[in-house]
Formats: sequence, C-alpha cells, structure tokens
Amino acid sequence: TLTPKRKPGGVCDVCGKSRLPCVTMRTLHHNRGAFMSATEHLKGSLVALVTPMKPSGLVDWKALDGLIDWHLEAGTNGIVPVGTTGESATLAVGEHREVIAATVRRVNGRVPVVAGTGANATAEAIEYTKAARDDGADYCLSVTPYYNKPPQEGLYRHYCAIAEAVDDLPIVLYNVPPRTACDMRADTVARLAEVDNIVAIKEACGDANRVAEIKALVPEDFVLLSGEDAQTLAMARHGARGAISVTANVCPQRMAAFCAAFLHGNFAEAERIDAQLQPLHGALFVETSPMPTKWALAAMGRIDAGIRLPLVELSAAGQVEVRRRLADLGLL
Repeated sequence: TLTPKRKPGGVCDVCGKSRLPCVTMRTLHHNRGAFMSATEHLKGSLVALVTPMKPSGLVDWKALDGLIDWHLEAGTNGIVPVGTTGESATLAVGEHREVIAATVRRVNGRVPVVAGTGANATAEAIEYTKAARDDGADYCLSVTPYYNKPPQEGLYRHYCAIAEAVDDLPIVLYNVPPRTACDMRADTVARLAEVDNIVAIKEACGDANRVAEIKALVPEDFVLLSGEDAQTLAMARHGARGAISVTANVCPQRMAAFCAAFLHGNFAEAERIDAQLQPLHGALFVETSPMPTKWALAAMGRIDAGIRLPLVELSAAGQVEVRRRLADLGLL
C-alpha cells in the first residue's frame, strides 16, 4: 500500500489531488473506500459501557465479562469501553489498556469494539490510540481535548496528528462540549471527514440540529452517531445511524430494538419505544454520569456498587428517581 506524504499545500505526491490543506501528513492512499466499507457495522445501539468495580474500587474483571455477555445476548450492536461512562478519567494507563484488551477478547469479533482513546494532550491521545489498535480494537473513539480549550484549527491539527500516527485504525470523533468546554463546529468536522481514516462522529453537543448541519457538509459515507440518548430519535431523522448509548447499559434489548426500528424506517415503532425510554434517559443523568447508571446496574444485580473518587455513590434522592424509572420498565 502506498503511503504518500501530502505537501503543506494539500497536494498528494501520488495523485496530485488537493485533499488535506494546510497539513503535512502521511495516510493510506486511495484507501478511503476500505475504511468506509469497514463502517458497515457501525450502527444501531452501541453501549457506552461502564467499567464495573468492586467496592474497593478495583476493576471487577469477572463482572466486565458478564456485562459483555449480557449485551451480546441482548442484541447490542457494539461495545464502547473506557469512554466517559467507563470512567476513563480515573483509570490508570495500564488499567485503561487492559479494559480494552479484555473487552476485545470477550467480544471475540462478534460486534465492533470502539475503544475510548481521547486525551487533552495530542501525544497522549496518540499513545492510547496505538495501544487500542495493538490490542485489537476495531475503532477508536477520540474525544475533543478537554480543559485546554483549543481553537478549531487546533482541533483539526490534533485529529490529523492522531490519524497520521495511527493510519490503520478508523477514528470516531467525539464532540461533547458540556464535558470538555470545547465545541467542534460542523465545518471542522467536514474538514476532518476528508481524512481517510476519520470515519464517524459521536455528536453530543446538546442540539440535535447539529447532526443535520454536519450531514450537509460531510461525504455521504461519513457515519453520524448520537451521543445523547434523549435526542437520538431526532438525530436519526437527520441521518444518524445509531447511538453510543448510556441507557443501553441498563436496558440493552430495548435500545437495540429502538435503533433497529428507525434504521428500518419504522419511525412509528421507534417513537413508541422512545416514549417509554425518555423518563429513564433523564433519570440516568439526574446526577453526574455514570453515578446513576452504576447504581442502577448494582440494583439490578449486574455489578457491585464500586465507583472511584471524585465520583461517589448516587444520593438517596437520586436512588429514588432511578429506582422508580427502572421499576416502570420492569427492570427490577
């Protein structure tokens, strides 16, 4: 495979086409089709998986296997370990890598594994992404850098650097300004969508119309995923192919059925399921996520109640709300 260097002016040394202005990088030449064909299964309900922990805070590897088995049986379409819901911020580097590796082993190719590899230092994000590739992840999920609030050009160069350094792993962008204090605009996504191995975005800016804005600017094969459970139906109407879902942690079968309904064009059925799930979507964010989700899973007997500081156990008031919504859906 040829791996030409694109000149600063954006001209490919091999074909002469201008595709990546203002950046010098190496990427797989004419391999866009290969990357995009790999996104065929990047759709439906992908669970933003919690990292189960014992009361001591140690990762509970047996419970992790159990959660993955449950999701595969329930029809979940993809597993997303060590994202925000997976408490990536409080996992040590070695734990982060081992959770991804353990997930890949347990899934064993049955559904895509989209490994969280974001960081607010570009060099660190590259190292996480290389490790995820080496450990067998199918995609990486790379959140916008948090806390340091880069401008749009900084975001563009950040992701181009990751794509260049790990040019054989498809990248899913992740925009979640309420968490990062950094909003990646639609025009920046469009620029990045021209990079061969940047294939999708998880959009969680809080405005479902952003999906329509992005859709109008990116290639037809670029994949749009909801990062807001409460807005997934609206995003699907604008072209989203699924969701990286928090709610799927506690009711995977219904989330899978919901996504399958709109993917098959049955929006009436999708609306029916969505109406049932909306109260639970809200309850799982009644306090900082993943506190409500981990408490819910513990109440359901799926995991222990372990969570790491600075997050803590769900408050008594929060427990009442989450328990009520779980009971309404017959999940207790």
